[in-house]
Amino acid sequence: MAGEFPGSARLLLVPGVVHLNEPAAVFEAMVTGWSRQQRSRQLGEHTVVTRERLIRRFQAFCESYPWQWTPGDVEDFTVSLTSGQGRLALSTIRGYHLTLRMFCDYVTDSRYEWPTQCHDRFGQVPSQVCNEWNTVAHLNDYEGQPQRRPLTYRELESLFDWLDERVDRIARSGRKGALAGLRDATMLKTAYAFGLRRNELARLDVADLRPNPHMRAWGSYGSVHVRYGKATAGSLPRRRTVLAVPEFDWAVDGIRQWVEEALPLYEAEGHPALWLTERRTRVKVRQVDDLFATARAEIGLDEHLSLHCLRHSYVTHLIEHGYPERFVTEQVGHTYASTTAIYTSVSNDFKNKTLQAALARVYRTEEKERTP
Repeated sequence: MAGEFPGSARLLLVPGVVHLNEPAAVFEAMVTGWSRQQRSRQLGEHTVVTRERLIRRFQAFCESYPWQWTPGDVEDFTVSLTSGQGRLALSTIRGYHLTLRMFCDYVTDSRYEWPTQCHDRFGQVPSQVCNEWNTVAHLNDYEGQPQRRPLTYRELESLFDWLDERVDRIARSGRKGALAGLRDATMLKTAYAFGLRRNELARLDVADLRPNPHMRAWGSYGSVHVRYGKATAGSLPRRRTVLAVPEFDWAVDGIRQWVEEALPLYEAEGHPALWLTERRTRVKVRQVDDLFATARAEIGLDEHLSLHCLRHSYVTHLIEHGYPERFVTEQVGHTYASTTAIYTSVSNDFKNKTLQAALARVYRTEEKERTP
C-alpha cells in the first residue's frame, strides 16, 4: 500500500509543518528515506553511508535539488571528476553513476510518493537523469588499474625475506617489537598461502585453524575456516574452508610456531583472535594495509601493488602448479569461475611449458599413427 514502504514521503514529511527552508527539508527527507530503504534491504552500513555522502556531494555540486536535476548535471559532475591531477578510476566513476541512478529510481518511484510531494510543493517532479548516453557502461569484467598484478616468485621471496630479516634485526637490537614483527611476517605469509582477503585475514580466530584428515602431519593447521568472506548485497558474510596445499606447506610451520610458541607470550588466553596487537586487541585491516605498504616501499616494489595482489598471486601460482580451476575457485570463495580467471596471470614460462607439452602430445600421437 502506498505510503507504507520504508523511506516513503508520508513517513518523513509531517503534514501541516511549515519549514523555514522547504527545499532543503524535502531533500533531507529524501536522503533519509533512501537510507531507510537500503537498510530495510539489509545493506551494510558502510555502503549506505557512502552512497548518502555521494548524493549530498552531487547536490552541492549542482546547487539544485533532485526535482531540478538534468542529465547535463550528471555530465558536468563526471567531467569534474575526470579532470586534472585527481582523475578518478573508471570503476569509481561507474560506481558513482550507479549510485545516482539508484537514487533517481527511488525518488521517481510513485510508491514512495516523492513525485506527488514535489509537484504539490514546487510544481516540478524528479526524473531519471542517468541514461545510457551519459554514464559509464560495464563493458569489461576487470576494471582495476593495469598496474595491479600478481607478484612474481622473486618479488614474493624478497617480501618474505625482508619480513624475516626485520624480526632478526629487532631481536638483535634488544628493543621491543620482535614479537610483533614475527606476527607481521606470519600474517602476510598466511594471506598468500591461503589466498585470503584483508578482512578475512584480520578476522581470523585461533579456533578457525582446522586439521586436514588427509594430512595428519600438519596437525591442527591443515585448513583455515573463513567466517568473514565477502558478502553479497544484503546477505551475511559467506563462509568457506581453505585447504593448505603442499606447495605452501612452509606456511603451516609458520602458523604452528606462531600459535604454539609466540601467541602465548601475549598472555591473553581469553582473547579468540589469531593476530593480536601489543595491547591485546585484534589487528585491524588498516594495520595490515600499512604493513604491506611499508614492506613494499622497503624492497622497492611498484607502489600500485597492494595487499590484494597476494591473493592474485595465490590464484595464479595454484594454476601454474596444475590445480584444476574448480578447486582454485572454491579455495578463494568465488561464485563464478570467470572471476577466478580475472585473477589469473600466468607467467610466460608456464605458457611455454604448457605449449611444449601440447606439441609433444599431439605430434607424438601423429607419429605413432604413421608408424606401421
